[in-house]
Amino acid sequence: MSSTTTRVRGRPASVDRSQVYLELTKPRITMMVLLTVAVGFFCARPAATSPLALFHVLIGTALACSGSGALNQYLEREVDGQMNRTRFRPLPSRRISSSAAMALGAVLASSGVAYLALTVNLLSAALNALTVVSYLFVYTPLKRVSPLSTLAGAVPGALPPVIGWAAAGDSLGVGAAVLFGILFLWQVPHFLAIGWMYREDYARGGLPMLAVLDREGNVTARQMIVYSLALIPVSLCLTASGVSGHFYFWCAAIAGTGYFAASVAAARARTFAGARRLLLASVLYLPALFGAIFLEKLVPAVLGQFAILFTSGVQ
Repeated sequence: MSSTTTRVRGRPASVDRSQVYLELTKPRITMMVLLTVAVGFFCARPAATSPLALFHVLIGTALACSGSGALNQYLEREVDGQMNRTRFRPLPSRRISSSAAMALGAVLASSGVAYLALTVNLLSAALNALTVVSYLFVYTPLKRVSPLSTLAGAVPGALPPVIGWAAAGDSLGVGAAVLFGILFLWQVPHFLAIGWMYREDYARGGLPMLAVLDREGNVTARQMIVYSLALIPVSLCLTASGVSGHFYFWCAAIAGTGYFAASVAAARARTFAGARRLLLASVLYLPALFGAIFLEKLVPAVLGQFAILFTSGVQ
């Protein structure tokens, strides 16, 4: 056996524990969460953005989200071992013990909430705690008993921009509610596409996802269309509430129409390929939407700072 490997319960595993720990924290999901936190922060404080406050809320959220990912994998370790798409995760592949994963997750999640309470404000810490609790103790167990888990899981998934908003001003507003609505509605077609693509795998794991129970796909198709259609006017409310401008408005309208068209196509086809195209459309939607927000908020602020520096330099 190579010096770079050892055996855990009879199976080879890398002694480089850092890679295993990184996998436990679901880094791709954490990065997406941090992006939505930053969007909420910039929407709340476009003109008076504090780099230090943004740094603190991102660090605290990253810790809590990473811990939630590890605890989620701890709670779902048996189900993950029965599904092809998850059986190579650290716990099913026995590259780390259950107790170590649980300890890591608990430390990270609690540290994240405490960090926000100490460095940002209590409101953002409370919202972060709500995200962790609803994700681990509502969504995760509900996945085993009801297809409503998709809607339950959309709640913690939609809270990060609200956390960012709260961190910026220690209060909430209409804009925070709109951002929550955008993320909530976006997630439903996104996860329905994943559910349709891997419904046999979910059935193997004993998870009653909608795509597993709805064999003909009629209910799944309707929900794809309804939620993606509702997303369009809700996303435009960000302009109506005064948070964003006309550039965002047209970007949101175009991106939303594309997402809706992909949902209609997937609903009609009801195939793996159609669901995969919808998944791709959903992955492209958020960067387009948030990119428009950042361009609209950051570019003027950066140009303004450069103008101030240039003016002061000339004087």
